Amino acid sequence: MSANAESAPQVADFVTLTQDKTANTQSTVNQDASGRKSSSPAAAAAELASTKVKLMAALRSFPDFPIPGINFIDILPLFQDVKTHEALLVALQLQIELSHVKPDVIVGLDARGFLFGPSLALRMGASFVPVRKQGKMPGPCVTAAYEKEYGTDFFQMQEGAIKPGQKVLIVDDIIATGGSAAAAGELVQKLGGETIGYLFILEIAFLKGREKLGGVPVTTLLETDE
Repeated sequence: MSANAESAPQVADFVTLTQDKTANTQSTVNQDASGRKSSSPAAAAAELASTKVKLMAALRSFPDFPIPGINFIDILPLFQDVKTHEALLVALQLQIELSHVKPDVIVGLDARGFLFGPSLALRMGASFVPVRKQGKMPGPCVTAAYEKEYGTDFFQMQEGAIKPGQKVLIVDDIIATGGSAAAAGELVQKLGGETIGYLFILEIAFLKGREKLGGVPVTTLLETDE
């Protein structure tokens, strides 16, 4: 057998191996930072709607808590079951992807924004930056005030945590009066970032908190009549 004939199978094997590697690379390109394969906008919207139904079923309500007349919606069950927790993260990720604007930074508010903010940031390939109550973080910080029912409170963010020009998404569990979320937006502005949106799991709509957020897009994952 000639040398050329002997090398033919090796060449064929090399071509097949190269094609396999190309296919694997393409498959990787079609995945996001979490490993979830991307889908069409229509498919993503359908998946999001289906997931929202499952998440709503997991919520609990407690009448007259913390005071009479208030029906408290408890989001903690969303984190107590592994599959439900994963579904929450998928839904939040889909909600961001459908906005067609990818954040460089996800900012989570003290304290429940810390429950899902870091995991969501990791899935989105973004950094996570916490906003904390005054005096809780070391080093130089920027500060913003916001009004509470019984006085003024202060939020802080470490200097340099956000770079000028970075696109920032601010997340928290619930938007009520909107004061704390607005303060977080002020901190982002002081550091030179651009707030591209706010994302909440729930909204207490009658308090009209989104009106304090300066016209920046506000998205609520789940809707209730409470």
